[in-house]
Amino acid sequence: MMTKQTTRRGLIAGAAAGLAASAVATPAIADGNRKWRMLTSWPKGSPGPGQSADRLAKRITDASDGRISIKVYGAGEVVSGFEVFDAVAGGTAEMAHTAAAYWTGKTAAAAFFTTVPFGLTSREHMAWIYHGGGQALWDKLYEPFGIKPFMAGNTGMQMGGWFKQPIRSLDDFKGLKIRIIGFGGDIYRRLGATTVAMPASDIFTNLASGAIDAAEFLGPWSDEAFGFYKVAPYYVWPGFNKPNGTGECLIRRDLFEELPVDLQTVVQDACIAEHAYALAEADWKNADALERLVSERGVTLMPLPDDLIAAARTEARLVLDAALAEAPLGKEIEDSYAEAQRKAKGWGAVGAAAYQSIRDA
Repeated sequence: MMTKQTTRRGLIAGAAAGLAASAVATPAIADGNRKWRMLTSWPKGSPGPGQSADRLAKRITDASDGRISIKVYGAGEVVSGFEVFDAVAGGTAEMAHTAAAYWTGKTAAAAFFTTVPFGLTSREHMAWIYHGGGQALWDKLYEPFGIKPFMAGNTGMQMGGWFKQPIRSLDDFKGLKIRIIGFGGDIYRRLGATTVAMPASDIFTNLASGAIDAAEFLGPWSDEAFGFYKVAPYYVWPGFNKPNGTGECLIRRDLFEELPVDLQTVVQDACIAEHAYALAEADWKNADALERLVSERGVTLMPLPDDLIAAARTEARLVLDAALAEAPLGKEIEDSYAEAQRKAKGWGAVGAAAYQSIRDA
């Protein structure tokens, strides 16, 4: 979670300057076709969300027969990964690929549209967004910013992170400096750690230099590609703070609403397709990468200690209550999300969870 907010006017001005310097200030519509820029929070083409962004752009471009042509920019090419929301809201770019958990400093309830600690799994989250009223609440939350959001990629269940030293008790955790975002960072601070928010591209350098002692990012596939195992060999689980990895496509609302109906459908269907494809990809690639990290990379898998999990569960409730107390739509979104989790728990107990317990016994 961002700890310091750049002023809106300054941020947008800076973003605009960056675009000019990069010679990417193309018009939104040329020769009857729309030319859009997609800014992302990921290094260009990086495994997981970076590849989702590229595929989403191609899906929309191809399915629209070039009537919407999208060029993708990685984090830092135009603005930093933490500035893409403001760039779209301010009109600097037409769209972005990112994650709602980055925007809790703007509106705390945004986290529910990526993930919250001890919250919905990926499939449960999809059910809430598509069928439980989640999309309507998301639209309502982002409407003041002039942004239309869609789910558009998912990195699945997350791991607990990379540590330079083993974590065997809550005491081992205290005093560590950890890269983490969202409400998980608030929980970790209450448990005695020092937390730092930084873009994915900066994590390895800071781990290697000793500027941070640990880092949480995504799952085995993406984490392996960034090389975190080279400098922090202890890989902990479960990722209680991020049980889901929904990515979001942000589009300037005025641009989306002025699209003809067939192009609106193209955009929506492309987002749905990418979300489903990316989640399946994450499950497959994470399984491969986890085996490789242990058998070839010398990584030590460690469960987070019981006392840390118990303390985190207690703190999670306090963190959410404090963050949402004055947040726009906070209670409405949390109530809807909680109802979705209640339904999922009941069905899961006799459905997927029950089956996996007997299959894997």
